[in-house]
Parts: sequence; C-alpha cells; structure tokens
Amino acid sequence: MTAKAIMFMGTGSDVGKSLIVAGLARAFANRGIRVAPYKPQNMSNNAAVAIDGGEIGRAQHLQARAARIAPSVHMNPVLLKPESETGAQVIVQGERRMTLKARDYFKRRGEFLPAITESFRRLCGTHDLILVEGAGSPAETNLRTGDLANFGFAQAMNIPAVLVGDIHRGGVIASIVGTHMVLDEADRILLKAFLINKFHGDPNLFDEGRDEITRRTGLPCLGVVPHFEAARHLPAEDAVALEEMTGRFAKDSLKVAVLRLPRIANFDDLDPLRAEANVSLIFVNVGEALPGDTDLVIIPGSKSTISDLAALRANGWDIDLAAHHRRGGRVLGLCGGYQMLGRRIHDPQGLEGPVQSVDGLGLLDVETTLLPDKTVTETAGTHVGTGMPIRAYEIHLGETTGPDCARPFATTGRGHDGAASADGRIMGTYLHGCLVSDTFRAAFLQSLGGRASPLAYDHLVDSTLDALARHLEMHVNLSRLLDIATTPT
Repeated sequence: MTAKAIMFMGTGSDVGKSLIVAGLARAFANRGIRVAPYKPQNMSNNAAVAIDGGEIGRAQHLQARAARIAPSVHMNPVLLKPESETGAQVIVQGERRMTLKARDYFKRRGEFLPAITESFRRLCGTHDLILVEGAGSPAETNLRTGDLANFGFAQAMNIPAVLVGDIHRGGVIASIVGTHMVLDEADRILLKAFLINKFHGDPNLFDEGRDEITRRTGLPCLGVVPHFEAARHLPAEDAVALEEMTGRFAKDSLKVAVLRLPRIANFDDLDPLRAEANVSLIFVNVGEALPGDTDLVIIPGSKSTISDLAALRANGWDIDLAAHHRRGGRVLGLCGGYQMLGRRIHDPQGLEGPVQSVDGLGLLDVETTLLPDKTVTETAGTHVGTGMPIRAYEIHLGETTGPDCARPFATTGRGHDGAASADGRIMGTYLHGCLVSDTFRAAFLQSLGGRASPLAYDHLVDSTLDALARHLEMHVNLSRLLDIATTPT
C-alpha cells in the first residue's frame, strides 16, 4: 500500500467527525490529492446506494461526493441499521447479511474484520490519502475488546488518530483530557493531535484552554474550528439533528409536517423541502399532535415498518391523519411510510419480528408483503402527476400491490412505482431522494398550492461543501495533518 491514512475519532457522538472528514475531503481534492473517505463500522438508518450497487451510510456517500469520487461499498464495509432497541440489521460490503441482537453482534464482530481490512486495502490501492472516521468514542473502554470502529481498527492498520472535541457542548477540556487518560498505552501512542470543533465567538479566547489540553496530554492542536452555520444545508446522519427541526409553522408558507417515527430512516429525503424558502417543515415528535393547519403530512421511511406503525397508532397519529384527510389535507408516504398507508402489511417470514399480518392505515387500497430480497438500486423515472423527471434510489424489503397501484406515483425503467388514492390526496412511493430533483419538486409544491422555487438543491450542497473546505483551510493546519498521516501496515 502506498496511500497514507489518518483517523478521526470523537470524544462522543455528534461532535462533527463526519462534517470534518467531508470538508477535508473537498479541501484535499481541491489540491489534486486522490482522497477517499472510509468508516469501518457505522450505525445509522440513513443509508444511500453506492455505485457498486450496495448500501453505505449517508455520511460516507456525502464524503465521497466531497472528494469528487463515486461512492463505493468499500467506504463503509460494515453498516448496522437498528431495527429495535436491542438488535440491528448487519450490512457487509453493501449487502444485507443478517439481523443480530447487540449482544450477539459484539460476540461475533471479529467475523467482520476480514471484510473491513479488505475494503480498506482496496481503497489504499487506488488513492493517495484515506480519511478514516471512527464511531462513537474511544473513551468507551468497556467496548474496546474486539473493537472494529476506533482503536481496534487503528491498531490493526497502524494508523495515527486525531481526537475531535465539541466545545459547544461544554466540558471540552475534560472530554479530551479524560479520553486521553482512559486509553490503554498502546492506543494512546496512536493519538497524535486534537481538534476543537463548533466554537462560537472569538477562537483566540480559547488559547489558554488549548494550551491546557496540550500541557496535560502532550498532543498538539491542529485547530479551533468555528461553528459552520451552513452545515444545515448538508444531509445529517444522526437523528440527533432532528431535535432542531421542531417548532411551529411559519406564516404564509406551505406547511409540511413529518411524523418522527421511533425507527425513522433516510430522513434526509426531506432536506430539499427544508431548504425551500416558501416551505415550513417541522418534525412532529411522539407525544405531540399533528398541527391542524398542516397542508401536507409526510410519513417517512422506517427501519421497522410494523413496529413504527404500532407506535404511530399508540401516539394517536392515525386519528390525526384521518381528520387531516377529511379536512382536505394531503399525505405522502415514503418507503416504509408508503407501506403503512395500505390496508394490510404481511410479514410471512418474520423479517421484522414474529410472523404476522397487521392492519395498515387504510388510506390506500394496497397491501404489502415483506420479502427477504432487498431492493437496492438507483432509479430514474417520471412523476405521473406533473410529468417531471425524477432521479432517486430505492432501499426496501417488500412488494406492494393493489387497486390504487393503477394510479402510480411515478413510472420508472422497472415499471410503475407507488400508488395514489382516487381523490389524489394520498400518495405513496418507494423513491427515496425524489425531492432532490428540482423541476419535480417545484412542480409538486405548486400542485399542493405552494409557490415555485428557483432552488437548485444539488448546487446548494456542492457550494456548501466548497465553503466548508475553505472554512477548514482557514482554521485547521492541513500541512501538519498531512505530515501526521502515515502509510498503513
């Protein structure tokens, strides 16, 4: 291997590791360096389709875009998609392998190290620099034995690491110094520097804090990165980000409410709507009622359709949806949300738990049967209602059939997709990411009574990545970072 690599670990989840890697990927790509992102093990229900046909985490898909390369399953060889409080679907090199309870996965995770190392070596063979992202925090020393996500991988490949801390949370000095302190000596040796992220105000005010961390750990600081406000325009991976998307509707806008299901998946589907100036989008949390002035309700994707349907009912949202429909409101179901809209959902092989069939919401005259073969593909088609082109992707288990499928949401190269009710106010589709298509989105919003928008969403994402790269170039010592990176063994 001739490529160099460096790993970014965090003092906790959601400290900004994914964003840092994305920005650095664009910055180094701009310098002509063949850079690739890599995350050995990821846990997320926000997935994307890679160029080689499998699933990877949404963050690695975005990081590949930042690096201006096609996303590959080898950038995220192990993806865990939680299906319950104690179990997750295990995706290995893009393909669904099994569902394991957390306890069983921890016992067996060593089985996945060969795939992890193979994927990493493949990337090293075709790139100059690999930016490796850790998961969670290496300070969780109770998880160190058999670790694949942080120092377990770094040790296996002999890769140096940088520790990222989030100063916005408070206690960043303790979190970095404490992490350094609890590490085993063999792991501590691989930790070469630290970064401070999400600083508000004058970064020079943290000079003494920065020096205190260096004095206690011996680690140099690669930079104090101010909060990057435009990050809101980039797809988020962690559901923690949804906490900031609640509240009240703005006046004089199209009002869109999204049900925040317990196992919500691919919620970045809604990012283009959130970026629209004339759309007010909120996520409705469990325990909250659906606002009565909602124009469009979206039932998003779900990693566990049947259990999320039960949670929807337990919260009374089925009653709210029926009232919303009676008032003339519209409903759009995406993937798992589409399946919930039908009359019945059948799970004859117990893919989501016990073998069972359950009643759906009955807003569409369709039925869904969950099947073990997963559809994972990029899709292009035409929206039937507006005649506008759509580029999207599909990731789902199951087939949906019934009379309302005669009124499809879209036509694609694979046939008809989705369904609509006779009155046209209830719609369902398997097409994730369809709202990224600008001409379709503008026409769709107009059909709902909203105002057309000139928003070019893909351009917004790319320009934001460029701005992020410039932001990091100003505040991070990139030359020193490259000096730290080494050739893996």
